[in-house]
Amino acid sequence: MGYDVVIIGAGAAGLMCAIEAGKRGRSVLVLERNEAVGRKIRISGGGRCNFTNLHTTSDHFISADANFHKSALARYTPEDFIRMLRRHRIAYHEKKLGQLFCDGSSQQIINMLLNECDAAGVPIQTSCSVRGIEKGAGFRVATNGGEFECRSLVIATGGLSIPKIGSTDFGYRIARHFGLSISQTRPGLVPLVLKEKERRALGELSGVSLDATVRSGRTAFRENILFTHRGLSGPAVLQVSSYWKAGESITIEPHTLPRRFVRKWRELYGPQPLESWTFVPSGTEGYAKAEVTVGGVDTAALSSKTMEARNVPGLYFIGEVVDVTGHLGGFNFQWAWASGWVAGQYV
Repeated sequence: MGYDVVIIGAGAAGLMCAIEAGKRGRSVLVLERNEAVGRKIRISGGGRCNFTNLHTTSDHFISADANFHKSALARYTPEDFIRMLRRHRIAYHEKKLGQLFCDGSSQQIINMLLNECDAAGVPIQTSCSVRGIEKGAGFRVATNGGEFECRSLVIATGGLSIPKIGSTDFGYRIARHFGLSISQTRPGLVPLVLKEKERRALGELSGVSLDATVRSGRTAFRENILFTHRGLSGPAVLQVSSYWKAGESITIEPHTLPRRFVRKWRELYGPQPLESWTFVPSGTEGYAKAEVTVGGVDTAALSSKTMEARNVPGLYFIGEVVDVTGHLGGFNFQWAWASGWVAGQYV
């Protein structure tokens, strides 16, 4: 069966791309390997979906090319997405630092995207696994539900984070199959694990939170940190984890000193000053606890204007599968909306 566009992955980026392509009168089919669409949307923001950030700028993103994401983010802004919410009468609020959440549940965002797909005449096939892709004049996509042909193929399969909701390396495999390189991937926005001595001493602080500046190299974030049974989490730690690499040190400057923390610190380090604590984590909690994947399809292989592969006409990569990673606070969703919107104008 033939389509103008086949999109693999019914997450934030894939659905946005489908909506835009459908509005342009393209015949579009979305394939999703899970039984339901938007599983990452559903669990995000504690079930309320931190769907964008009012303060989105290119500085809130990590990529080997610091300029690649500027075009898409400038062309589809947080205000553009908010307009869609208002059309669907979805109430929302700013929690802090420009972070916008649904008043109700993240299911409202999923329903909105599905309604938009429906209005644009876009069918979505769930429980559909892709078994092979061949390129001729267009693309032939073999699945467990039959074969589909298309002129444009969009890969919106996400990264490696949170495998329990079905994430795989499929997008990277497709990229390599067509000769695109992958920037090295690692877990991002992920809790850090302490070495055994510190873990034993500080494990009792699990649940204690304090205001701190957390630094890795030249990058620093000031927000809360949270002690866990195995190490450290909280917004400041999650933010810096996307920059941290194995073997590097982390420095924490506490700005508040809960009594339990002071007592434990003195047991571990004696009377030395508490202003600054430098340590080398033993690692991270890995992709199972990571909110995003740092790295991905090399942006040098893609057009920043269209998200199309430079050397494979008709092949597009959008969302988390690309080497563009946002900070904590709604920025990764904004990249998904923006990159999906951009590709939707050209497929």
